[in-house]
Amino acid sequence: MYTPHPSPELNQLFMNKPYQGALPNQAKFLFVGLDANYAHDIHRSPLFPKLLEYHQDGVAFWHRNGVHHPFLLPQYSGDGQFYHRSFARIGFKPEHADLVSFIELLHVPTVGRNKLAPSDLSEAHLQRLNSAILDGNATHIFLPAGVVRLMRASKTFPWLAHTPERSSGPLPVLYSSDTKTVHSHLHFSVYGKFEQQKVSEAAAIRSLLLNNS
Repeated sequence: MYTPHPSPELNQLFMNKPYQGALPNQAKFLFVGLDANYAHDIHRSPLFPKLLEYHQDGVAFWHRNGVHHPFLLPQYSGDGQFYHRSFARIGFKPEHADLVSFIELLHVPTVGRNKLAPSDLSEAHLQRLNSAILDGNATHIFLPAGVVRLMRASKTFPWLAHTPERSSGPLPVLYSSDTKTVHSHLHFSVYGKFEQQKVSEAAAIRSLLLNNS
């Protein structure tokens, strides 16, 4: 069950591009989330034009603004900023913009707290994600635990292991082939007792980026 965002502009952008950043099948680093969640009144915020700019072309937005997401711009201080600050800690820079894609399991933007079930998901969208993971250019794919659970429940990703294949430092490996690795990681919004693990994971992803350069 989820609540779709009321903004027609956001919904239209998601119909055109149900992802952020680079094309999912062309990026080298693919980060999978549950849903793209925004404040109910984000369309009335002075930041909204920047949010539209981001969803129209996330790679160009990163190059023009120097940050990967509008929630990191100085004029914003609302929900979601902590998540994106945690991601920024990895060390991706504007010159890496075409290497990075974000895609959610849910194909529409949402508002409020949502508890997703497999019946909420679009099979066509899941198949596109599956193809991006298995057949696209991504060499490293990152899945937090909640995403893994819903992917398994959807029955669309039979290759997804129920237990890690092996450990790759702080990032357990859920699937690997000659050309790609699917990693388990903490959600970027966790804090408190999970903070040190999140810092270690960010360092591990940074090492993967350096090795890809």
